[in-house]
Amino acid sequence: MNKLAEVERVIERRSDQNREGMLICVAVSLFNYAEFLPACLDSVAAQNWDRIELIIVDDRSERDDSVTVAQEWIEAHVTRFERVLLLRHRTNQGLAQARNTAFSQTTADRVFVIDADNEIYPRCLSRLSEAMDESGYEACYSQLEFFGDQRQIGYADLWSPDFFERGNYVDAMALVSKAAWERVQGYSHIEGGWEDYDFWCKFVEHGFEGGFVPEILGRYRVHGQSMLRSETSSRYGAIYIEMSQRHPWLRLGALS
Repeated sequence: MNKLAEVERVIERRSDQNREGMLICVAVSLFNYAEFLPACLDSVAAQNWDRIELIIVDDRSERDDSVTVAQEWIEAHVTRFERVLLLRHRTNQGLAQARNTAFSQTTADRVFVIDADNEIYPRCLSRLSEAMDESGYEACYSQLEFFGDQRQIGYADLWSPDFFERGNYVDAMALVSKAAWERVQGYSHIEGGWEDYDFWCKFVEHGFEGGFVPEILGRYRVHGQSMLRSETSSRYGAIYIEMSQRHPWLRLGALS
């Protein structure tokens, strides 16, 4: 795992309310998404899971007031969570490090990963946690709904190393065992995207499995700034080469 980034602890709040059940951490990666952040956090607060720790990691947003928006939202909703932590990287480190920072700061055994422009439905955490309990898998994920500039059902499917050979079909929006994150040495930075794909490839290489819950539990926002529409497309050739070097068993199609 890369060395963890230096962080500024902006806010830490704890609630003294008694809560039941397992603690789940929701890790929100934030970078210039002030306009989308409240909807994302509202969807986390609306979960029917009781014990939630919320960790927001701002990767040095500069184009908007993401940190201020996060602070204001936290102060208005602090009692909903067992613990809320807002961190800010001292320098921009990229998406992978933002996620690794969140994982490193939680004591929860399970972490749900979400970017600040996405949303989840109220039953998301409970259904994924139930699936992990029943299956014993190191991660569980669901089908997604694309919204925003593009509206359609996502392409998630049953976990299969054979499927991963041809490309990624599992989004980062998943409930992940912290122990498994440590075993695969966290997320790795890939210039231009595909950190999610690389992470799941490392799962495959460690013999880990993910469980697919065939329900729409998350919403992936498609917009001009989203990874689906921007850097990944423009740098496909370079990313293709890097992924093939990292994981020689992949059978990715060359850039046409």
